[in-house]
Amino acid sequence: MAAWSTLFRLPGQNLVKNRLSLVNLIPKNVVGNTQTRSMSDTMVIKATRWQWDKTKDTFHFYFFVGAIPITIIIFCSNIFVGPATLSPIPEGYVPKYWEYYRHPISRFLARYIYCSPQKDYEKSLHAIWIEGQVIEVRKLEKKVWALMAERQDYKYNYFIPYNNSATKEFRELLKRSNDNME
Repeated sequence: MAAWSTLFRLPGQNLVKNRLSLVNLIPKNVVGNTQTRSMSDTMVIKATRWQWDKTKDTFHFYFFVGAIPITIIIFCSNIFVGPATLSPIPEGYVPKYWEYYRHPISRFLARYIYCSPQKDYEKSLHAIWIEGQVIEVRKLEKKVWALMAERQDYKYNYFIPYNNSATKEFRELLKRSNDNME
């Protein structure tokens, strides 16, 4: 809406210099010490910053919602628990895999969040086994295609269009394929 007022401005008209205010029309001795309002003659139209400010505020809120508890947890674990120290293993005791980590947070993550090294190793072995199965299926598929090309055979699920003029040729083709199969 504010942009429409610029359409009615005369060309070459400078609003700041040519505009007369009521204060300039009244002599100074009549006015005395009255307060006057000094406003600018133009309004600068600019894009709103509301979305940017809202995004920034939301980011800061969620950052500190996460950063403050994590900082407290790290501080407390370093002060009260501390790093692990090496000690001799008692006889008959088999240490768990997470007991080899030095920092308490690393031990917690290894124990409750990450998979054990044995489980990771078995998952990678399973992936290798699956790839081996895929390779064997592809070899078998290649052998099937080679045999089909060698015997000039076709797959059973190919579609052969049927019309009355081709029935005699189709029957002869079936008879030849049955003779080759035996």
